[in-house]
Amino acid sequence: MATHVITGAGSGIGAALARRLHERGDDLVLHARDAARAKELAAGFPGARTLVGDLAEPERLSWAFSHQSLPDRVDSLLHIAGVVDLGEVGELSVKTWRHQLNVNLIAPAELTRHFLPQLRVARGHVVFVNSGSGLNANASWSAYAASKHGLKALADSLRLEEHGNGVRVTSVYPGRTASPMQEKVHRQEGKAYDAGAWIEPESVATAILMALDLPRDAEVNDLTVRPGTR
Repeated sequence: MATHVITGAGSGIGAALARRLHERGDDLVLHARDAARAKELAAGFPGARTLVGDLAEPERLSWAFSHQSLPDRVDSLLHIAGVVDLGEVGELSVKTWRHQLNVNLIAPAELTRHFLPQLRVARGHVVFVNSGSGLNANASWSAYAASKHGLKALADSLRLEEHGNGVRVTSVYPGRTASPMQEKVHRQEGKAYDAGAWIEPESVATAILMALDLPRDAEVNDLTVRPGTR
């Protein structure tokens, strides 16, 4: 039975992937920002363990984890949680920049550092769910895109550092996906939201499972998923 540590399992891609892994009997450790959220996740995924720590305060994660029971081995660490706040460079506050960098980049780095020993034991897999904004930056997306460009750099460095330890590293770059985050983006853009126009979270989850389940003789480094035709 594989053990997966997942951030962002409460909605969107994270929830879809957690459901698929739960249905096939894998062991889940679901990250939550607080105890109330952890209780909700535990109720939604019977048998799953939870791990509480606020990604917006990455400097406190190590302390938070030191007071909780952690898995001895981790077969995959799935970084799926993220935040987005649009705005032009001339309007974005330091607080807005820092929040997106903390949640989208620094917290994944800290979580990875914390779980690397368990990942090395399992010859596990780290998956960073990035974004198209991690490859190209558009107007009003500077802070979010900067955090995601940084996430690509983190993944690329980690892959080279850990290859000899048997740890695989995959970056996934989904296009716009039907999720609460995408609904928020549309509100910020002042556009009407039509979930049917975008990728289903289940489809991205299928792509991630392909990377996770690939035999050990191969590794998916970068995976781009874009909206298709219906």
